[in-house]
Amino acid sequence: MGGGSEPLDYKHGQFIGPWGNLGSQTQKGIVTYSLSANRQRPFAGATSAAIFNTYRRSRAQFLYVVPPMILGYLLIDWANEKNHYYNSKEGRMLDAEAAAEATGGGTVRA
Repeated sequence: MGGGSEPLDYKHGQFIGPWGNLGSQTQKGIVTYSLSANRQRPFAGATSAAIFNTYRRSRAQFLYVVPPMILGYLLIDWANEKNHYYNSKEGRMLDAEAAAEATGGGTVRA
């Protein structure tokens, strides 16, 4: 149990064994099986699972994504219509009338 050039358990002063076998007896009666990495199927069912999982996750995020996109589209559409109106003949005439009314018929200083 003790002696040699093996590392010591400094609390008790004896070698407790290599890593993974820290002083205990070897276990018996435990059988483990493994499969070669080449024989495993890591993507088995991945395409069908991906379709249903994508649908489930998209459905869960629908209310977080779609309403802000609709509001953003409506805001941009409103701003474009307003810009087209202000750059049209009617919009410029209305703007000139509003400026004349605000200044009392005088000119606007820059």
